[in-house]
Amino acid sequence: MTISPSARAVMVTGASSGLGREAALHLEDRGFHVVAGVRRAEDGEKLVAESLHGRLVHRLVDVTHEESVTACAQFCEREFGGLWGLVNNAGICVSAPLEAVSSERMRDQMETNVVGQLAMIRAHLPLLRRQRGRVVNVTSGLGKVAIPYLGAYAAAQFAKEAMSDALRREVAPSGVRVSVVQPGAVLTPIWGKVSDVGSRALRDAPPEVAALYRITFERFLEANAQQAANSGTTPEDFARAVARALTEESPRTRYRVGADSRLVNALARALPDRLLDRYFSGIVTP
Repeated sequence: MTISPSARAVMVTGASSGLGREAALHLEDRGFHVVAGVRRAEDGEKLVAESLHGRLVHRLVDVTHEESVTACAQFCEREFGGLWGLVNNAGICVSAPLEAVSSERMRDQMETNVVGQLAMIRAHLPLLRRQRGRVVNVTSGLGKVAIPYLGAYAAAQFAKEAMSDALRREVAPSGVRVSVVQPGAVLTPIWGKVSDVGSRALRDAPPEVAALYRITFERFLEANAQQAANSGTTPEDFARAVARALTEESPRTRYRVGADSRLVNALARALPDRLLDRYFSGIVTP
């Protein structure tokens, strides 16, 4: 049994491109009123032009700035009075050997993927309570298993998973439901950004540190991009999972999207640490 999207409003962060864009358009097509959070006005205008039913508006939202987050919540209250859903999709991916991850890059990773998500939740929860609505936090398969060269990103995803579990239990008495969507590798513009950030991190590291990792890290970046290119999982698969989390009468706590996401979760449950280390050893062996 599903809940009708009619007359219900949802806020989607990180909607400029990739998974967030697909989710915003899909939810609008399903019948929701959608507030699409973007960083640039031109991206929002393009998204509005691509929407089909006149139910999508865009707002400039930077989750790392409290004023921007507060302004978004105030807009949603003025326009809709309450919210049915908050989809926390905005995020960045710092890919580099941890020894080459600067404190500044680590702060950016955590501020965007964890602290900023909590700011969005904190600002919009009063609106969600009015409708006994939903929070949908987007993580990944790396919210359960940390693989080499994605340690900073996995740390943020682990934290977001923990935050989601605690939040789900805290807000249950008020009727707000919390779900996590865990997409695996999907071919989106983020993969070009991952390679760029990783290459810059290695260039900025001390030469002796960069020399230790360069060969295996560059091989990892290439394999990572290839995995996304070969993935059978699509942005549409992700968008449908988000819609299910927002419309199923009894939403799951987690929606795993893609065979690789399900595999990672199975490995995390089934294998002890030493066997997992062995499984991933090929990534770091020259």
